[in-house]
Amino acid sequence: MQTLQTTMAGELIDELAGRFRDAGLSYGHGTDNPDDEAAWLVFSVLGLSFSDGPSAYDRTATPTQLERVRALAQRRADERRPLAYLLNEAWFCGLKFFVDERVLVPRSPIAELIVDRFEPWVDAERVDRILDLGTGSGCIAIASTLAFPEARVDAVDVSGDALDVARVNAEAHKVADRLTLIQSDFFTDLEANHYSLIVTNPPYVDRADMADRSEEYRHEPELGLASGDDGLDATRVILKQASRFLEDDGILVCEVGNSRPALEDAFPRLPFTWLEFEHGGEGVFLLNKTDLESLD
Repeated sequence: MQTLQTTMAGELIDELAGRFRDAGLSYGHGTDNPDDEAAWLVFSVLGLSFSDGPSAYDRTATPTQLERVRALAQRRADERRPLAYLLNEAWFCGLKFFVDERVLVPRSPIAELIVDRFEPWVDAERVDRILDLGTGSGCIAIASTLAFPEARVDAVDVSGDALDVARVNAEAHKVADRLTLIQSDFFTDLEANHYSLIVTNPPYVDRADMADRSEEYRHEPELGLASGDDGLDATRVILKQASRFLEDDGILVCEVGNSRPALEDAFPRLPFTWLEFEHGGEGVFLLNKTDLESLD
């Protein structure tokens, strides 16, 4: 009598992690190692939650699920495409977002600031208007809308394709009534509003790093990554215009990643406050309106 073989989630994760390791993949789009990448794929397809604890690893994959998991794993290894694009999902601030190759995969440490409602840098109860520059999938804007239920949020992107993705996510998270999507090249087409908080994760990859990036990152839109020779083209525009859109006690929070040394060299007199993160990440600074007015 033939025994029907079954595959449990934990076994499948081990199998895929080994395959990913052998393939020499690069990570950074939601995970940083093959084991977590494999777990994300298996849990997503099997409809499992990490909050289920150890029992989730004993769940048995159906034949259909097993076929889909292995097919996606093969594509991940062969195409070097970020898993977020293969699954059309990414996680930010504990929220699930739809993503595809029209937008970057969310991964900013700014998520930690949103969860903390940007305290102690602002009085969260007085934040009434927020601007997200370069919104992409809308993750920062949508998470901020949920964190500040009394505030209005404007989400700006130069890409109409990106705004289409952000619109899908705004509707999925039921915040479309408090979130305004605006197509604009940074501040160019904005009305003269004043914001308590401007948050931005602009393009900040320099020319050398763009040329040297791994295959996984080449699937992302260059528009959201490349920012000139030193990685600061977008940041210069933001620094020189932001003060006109801030309330008197408003702040700018901006991510520049590993372009931090270039930024400090370019603006040696600006009193950047570099924020620290409990869960990892760096290259995010804070400036207030007074700091920025010196650049007007």
